[in-house]
Amino acid sequence: MTRTVIESKTKTVVIGFDQPFCVIGERINPTGRKKLAAELEQGDFSTVEADALAQVAAGATVLDINSGAVFSNKMAEDPRYADNNFVEPPLMRELVSRVQALVDAPLCIDSSVPGALENGLEAAEGRPLLNSVTGEEDRLELVLPLVKKYNVPVVAISNDDTGISEDPDVRFAVAKKIVERAADFGIKPEDIVVDPLVMPIGAMGTAGLQVFSLVRRLREELGVNTTCGASNISFGLPNRHGVNNAFLAMAAGAGMTSAIMNPVQLAVSQKKIDEKKAALAEAGIIIPDDMDPETFVKLMGMGSTKPQSGKEMESIRAANFLLDNDASGAEWIKANKAEGGGPEGARGGRERKRRRG
Repeated sequence: MTRTVIESKTKTVVIGFDQPFCVIGERINPTGRKKLAAELEQGDFSTVEADALAQVAAGATVLDINSGAVFSNKMAEDPRYADNNFVEPPLMRELVSRVQALVDAPLCIDSSVPGALENGLEAAEGRPLLNSVTGEEDRLELVLPLVKKYNVPVVAISNDDTGISEDPDVRFAVAKKIVERAADFGIKPEDIVVDPLVMPIGAMGTAGLQVFSLVRRLREELGVNTTCGASNISFGLPNRHGVNNAFLAMAAGAGMTSAIMNPVQLAVSQKKIDEKKAALAEAGIIIPDDMDPETFVKLMGMGSTKPQSGKEMESIRAANFLLDNDASGAEWIKANKAEGGGPEGARGGRERKRRRG
């Protein structure tokens, strides 16, 4: 049975076909997050630390640490700050050190810069997951020696020098090539977690079917664990959470064993609260002045003023239960038990009352 072992200093996470679905939290990533990138440029890691805590609280078992940033405001003093190869290595080391000092979740070291990958591996305690290697020749020659040197598992992405193929057979062939090249370095299949690449369903109607078929082949023919960027499936669509929820449960059913994703439903901002109150006032609906923000957003069905588990986590927990990777449904009950309710839930309570009556 294929088992990919990832460790922090004090905690072990196993990715496997007979294990609960592994949630790799994606939020510590400045790419596309201008506010976070600006904070990091100023040496402010408060959002990183908050994201680390929120993701673990929401159910992430591994945290992805991505250092993909350039520091535009510092370019005037030193043009090297426009170069990822200059910025990312020291930034990765600092990110890893700060996150692992705060939470005990194992880490996934994520960068396209080899120097950042090695700095992250040097700073990480335990046995992190390395993200990533592709089928491109130069990438194989750069990353696989690091995997061997530090004895860590690696995410293998199914694209090569020709780019990303829409043909699932080609993507499988790239994954097989990476597994075989890794074997040349003495790296075992259990230390390779393949990302078969998820295409947006809005652009390719067979994207879901392709992934499910690929995951089965990767499991049955190569014996490797799998992962993906889960939100790619819903890119450009309305109600992305609805699509993501169905996709994650179906992917787990097909044999996918992990995903890089956001486990957190983000807190409702004060701006959103103010906008909602203004809309209600315009409609003639008066909200009591002493109503606290959390009560208001709950009443309006807006979520919470505090980060909490996202809807995708509900889908994953249900999949774990249905696939018998949640013994007696303990985690499902724990996550969904009503305040003050017993583990048997409301249905069991009604049945007992009928029997007693």
